[in-house]
Amino acid sequence: MSPSRERAVLALNGIFKRGKKPKEVIQELSWEEDKRERAFLMELVYGVLRYRDFLDWMLKDFIRRPSGLSFDTINNLRIAAYQIVYMRVPEWAVVNEAVDVEKSHRGRVPLVNAVLRNFLRRRESTPLPEDDMISPQKILQFFGDPIDAISISTSHPRWLVKRWVKRFGYDGAMGLAQTNNVIPGLTVRIDDAAEREKAISTLVSKGVRARKTIYSPSGVVLDDPGSCDFFGTPWDFPFIVQDEAAQLVTFLLAPGPGETVLDACAAPGGKTTHIAKLMGDSGKIIAVETEPQRIRQLEENISRLGIRSAAVVQGDVRYLPDSIGCSADACGFDRILLDAPCSALGVVRRNPDVKYRHHPKDLQRFREKQLGLLQAVSRYLKIGGSMVYSVCSTEPEEGEEVIGMFLHSNPNFSIIKGEQDFLRPFECGGSVGVFYRTFPHKHDMDGFFAARLKRIE
Repeated sequence: MSPSRERAVLALNGIFKRGKKPKEVIQELSWEEDKRERAFLMELVYGVLRYRDFLDWMLKDFIRRPSGLSFDTINNLRIAAYQIVYMRVPEWAVVNEAVDVEKSHRGRVPLVNAVLRNFLRRRESTPLPEDDMISPQKILQFFGDPIDAISISTSHPRWLVKRWVKRFGYDGAMGLAQTNNVIPGLTVRIDDAAEREKAISTLVSKGVRARKTIYSPSGVVLDDPGSCDFFGTPWDFPFIVQDEAAQLVTFLLAPGPGETVLDACAAPGGKTTHIAKLMGDSGKIIAVETEPQRIRQLEENISRLGIRSAAVVQGDVRYLPDSIGCSADACGFDRILLDAPCSALGVVRRNPDVKYRHHPKDLQRFREKQLGLLQAVSRYLKIGGSMVYSVCSTEPEEGEEVIGMFLHSNPNFSIIKGEQDFLRPFECGGSVGVFYRTFPHKHDMDGFFAARLKRIE
């Protein structure tokens, strides 16, 4: 029996039963494993996370009382179904391994064996809708109800799909949900133009499909980073992992040399280091982070890129003056970036567990917290200064609604456009003014909302 299949069951138990993050639980279970075994474990865990509800739907006709099964048995069956449908592992091997895993848990061995063999027999005689995943219209014909068609076939919660259909139409909602299940390439930021060209040439010479990002002048996309063991290779060019959408947020802020900038929620440091590079590492950046465990990663990224202008402050940004020794009125930042904590519904393609973590009421809770943070940090901006609010979320509660509520209660702020032409494709109009949105299915990048505000008095 492969240890990865057994550990995949344990990992999924930790994620669905105890709310752990996939990277955290995989690290706990596989830190001693070789790279191939670890990669196989990640494929099983992330594959089930992407297609959990669709796998359950395919298995449901063969299980009389799914509510009576343990997490061990349910996740064992999900892993087996995922291997059969998406990995094309030999069927006999899948069944044998699943039975062995069930034996190790002293679980429902006859049930697992019977369910999988019946699943295989039905699969041979009845076409399953994953064969038509490319065509939204064919999926609609199979399920009938458009919400179910998207929700089940792409394993997205029904409440979220219903919202997307209302906002984007059936095809748009299906496109977004399907793209969320496509594994994205790795995007890195390389700030120097010459180094960027050198990096692409080096990577291509190693057989890696590397290309420039379409919009950001600092990004490089690696479509198959595993082909060269990217993170295990000592490259001779400086880089930091950062999605193209996140890079665009800092360009929207447009910090200048010699300015004083606040990065209000700074970890892991992608935007902090980008601010410093755009400023020529002159001026001063106060990088604030509340979580102690994330401070180390923030400091490491700042140090690794040789940034000298950033000072890390651990604490609550709402009480920043106490941390840096100034009054709220005297802090006087030229620019502020608030990349606020959010639902992360814009980064589902990288973190598929996010789909199952939230409910509609959570969006209201995030909105209140985000508005409170925005109100707090806005006090530190000097007159004439500008501030960018951003979230990696697709939902208006965390974007447009936060900005609308803030401007309603703060008439001394106005919304302004970004300065760079490459930001124009992401401009959206609304009652409050111009803001910026990116979407995975439209722009091949994470889903972000951003707005730029100016303090006018």
